[in-house]
Amino acid sequence: KLVREVEGLEASGSVYICTLCDATRLEASQNLVFHSITRSHSENLQRYETWRANPYHESVDELRDRVKGVSAKPFIETLPSIDALHCDIGNAAEFYRIFQLEIGEVYRNSNATREERKKWQTILDKHLRKKMNLKPIMRMNGNFARKLMSKETVEAVCELVHCEERQEALKELMDLYLKMKPVWRTSVPAKECPELLCQYSYHSQRFAELLSTKFKYRYEGRIIDYFHKTLAHVPEI
Repeated sequence: KLVREVEGLEASGSVYICTLCDATRLEASQNLVFHSITRSHSENLQRYETWRANPYHESVDELRDRVKGVSAKPFIETLPSIDALHCDIGNAAEFYRIFQLEIGEVYRNSNATREERKKWQTILDKHLRKKMNLKPIMRMNGNFARKLMSKETVEAVCELVHCEERQEALKELMDLYLKMKPVWRTSVPAKECPELLCQYSYHSQRFAELLSTKFKYRYEGRIIDYFHKTLAHVPEI
């Protein structure tokens, strides 16, 4: 949120999902892994001037596409980086949602009512409280995210998932995530977790493959910003 504000980008609901590249939400969902860091402060400044002057007399939509979501004057230069805490929180919030959808078997039937979806959340919250001593919260935070993202948690959640194939998919997704996490969590991954750093591209590609196959019901045509950054930009950073 801060980077978007100081670099003049539209808010997080923008079709331009990323503060590091020009990908739209749809483009990021269709190509989960292969994106380069392309945005820069100087380019954002140039795009703001284009947005302000509209030299080609384009419509608002055409102009927005030309400037890739820059709509205010950038006033602080930022370095390409990923906020580890907010990455944890954003990704954990998405796993929390996946757990609910797996309990409700949305992969078989996506036409659930709002009441049914609320029921799945209640079932998950009660189970996490009983098994993991995780008390329900109104909004994801770092402590909850850290406890949620574990092999023990996914094992507990799988007790609520009846299909063995879905259980295995959930376990593999969490396992891959836990292997990727140290790379953006440590200060010097080349020294602190060199093996996981070397394996990162493999793990991220397999993670992306799972999202686009086993979890296609959730990720066809959409992706959250931190999944995008986790899969596409961490190796370059």
